Amino acid sequence: MAELFKNIYTPAFFDGFTEILQQVVVDFDSSAFINNIFDSEWDNRELKQRMRHISVVLKRQLSADFENNAKTIVRVIAQLIKGGCKEDSLEYMFLPDFIEFYGLNDYQASIQAFEQITQFSSCEFAVRPFLIKYQEEMMRQMILWSEHKHPMVRRLASEGSRPRLPWAMAIPSLKQNPNPVIPILEKLKDDASESVRRSVANNLNDISKDNPDIVINLVIKWQGVTKETDWLIKHGCRTLLKQGHLQVMEIFGFGSVENISVENFKILTPKVKIGEYLEFNFKIKNDSEVGTKLRLEYGLYYQKANGSLSRKVFKISEKNQQKNSISDITRKQSFKIISTRKFHLGLHQLSIIINGVEFNKQDFELVNAPQC
Repeated sequence: MAELFKNIYTPAFFDGFTEILQQVVVDFDSSAFINNIFDSEWDNRELKQRMRHISVVLKRQLSADFENNAKTIVRVIAQLIKGGCKEDSLEYMFLPDFIEFYGLNDYQASIQAFEQITQFSSCEFAVRPFLIKYQEEMMRQMILWSEHKHPMVRRLASEGSRPRLPWAMAIPSLKQNPNPVIPILEKLKDDASESVRRSVANNLNDISKDNPDIVINLVIKWQGVTKETDWLIKHGCRTLLKQGHLQVMEIFGFGSVENISVENFKILTPKVKIGEYLEFNFKIKNDSEVGTKLRLEYGLYYQKANGSLSRKVFKISEKNQQKNSISDITRKQSFKIISTRKFHLGLHQLSIIINGVEFNKQDFELVNAPQC
């Protein structure tokens, strides 16, 4: 099993970090800091809890003045970079967390710190409480950030304003009305940085979950300008595509499946053991005299704890199905244990989806692997 990311915070990591801290904070007590980090609850804390704990322990050795502490963190980052740490260092996300936790009542000092810190370790999570408390001011600031020379600051303008950023608090007002975000996305849709453009796509995808019409209008407006923007809008519509949204299907060239059929659909592993693979096979037949563009997916109906089934859609491919033709498709789906999904034994189902239309559905059973 892969090492948990939270375990990046080792004694060796803090030895290096405190060595840098001592170059900036001359009276910094490294021994006390590390002893307080590895307290009796350390092993029980998850990643975000560990980050917050590091922030709290760090604050004990800094001043009572937040603005001074924010400037100290910026100086520490300068020393980390000088010492060879790279930008986008995820392990240092406790530094923006410090600003989030202690700076919410000092807007100006926090904004200045975010602009510097995000160039080293992303502040997309840390700005969320500020968006809720100071939405008008923050949206104006994000417009300014969208024009910044550094790509990570521009990315913060989009990523930080996502209505539904995963693993972060949602922004209810932007879920209800995302219009304040649109000028930011307009500015960044053609950004030179792929990371920034990908963030715009993710923001669009967030918006589509609550306000699909707004996204569809933008897609129509932006489509066909550049190949980069075409990729962006399609990635931004991935949830709508998986939902089989008819208008979105048509926008991207996926038409009627009137002459399309699924034949010989077989689940090759009707009993799937935990840790192994579901395998299945089917044929696609086009009875038309013209070719057609197809989006092929499958719906996996997972067993839930209460016995009901919940569908998750997986993409197979997109293809041009020639006229009067048959294609043979074989795929497999892993049931290896992962941290992001809990498997439940028993009945599951699998369906084939073409251009958003769900075809044949079959049962299979998930069973325990034999014990050695």
